[in-house]
Amino acid sequence: MSPVRPDLIECLVFRVADAGLEHLRIRRADDRIYPGIWQPVTGGVDPGERVPLAALREVEEETGLGAQDVEAFYDLDQVGSFFDEENDAIVNSVIFAVRVRPKAMPRVSGEHVDLRWCDRAEAERLSVWPPYRDSYELVERIAGDPDLARWFALDPDGRRSARPPR
Repeated sequence: MSPVRPDLIECLVFRVADAGLEHLRIRRADDRIYPGIWQPVTGGVDPGERVPLAALREVEEETGLGAQDVEAFYDLDQVGSFFDEENDAIVNSVIFAVRVRPKAMPRVSGEHVDLRWCDRAEAERLSVWPPYRDSYELVERIAGDPDLARWFALDPDGRRSARPPR
């Protein structure tokens, strides 16, 4: 096996509230790359940091939602790649999802200017990048099907729950 370490993580934060499944979208600040874009949590992986734990760290840094808010953590088995013209290189990301408590209260970080909970149609409308549509669909399938969800579930240490210990 030839491991490739991703450059970034993306993490879709969602909750199941009275109104149904809601996706958290955050809006980038004007002084950031891609100013004003609505997106899920995104961020880098620190040297020596396990990739799934980078996702949880970024969720807390960008939304204030921590371990006390997380109901479930998932590896969506999705990888995104895009061309970064500034570095003339392909950038890779791994996509995760976090289900938080229905009453969880996110906050806006210094990297962002706004956030909102929205249904899938609104989340897709706000999304610039087409691959997020596949992620929203999978999150909704996972949220509605515990038998399916168990194959994507991670424990708090970022290890696949359904995988037997080695």
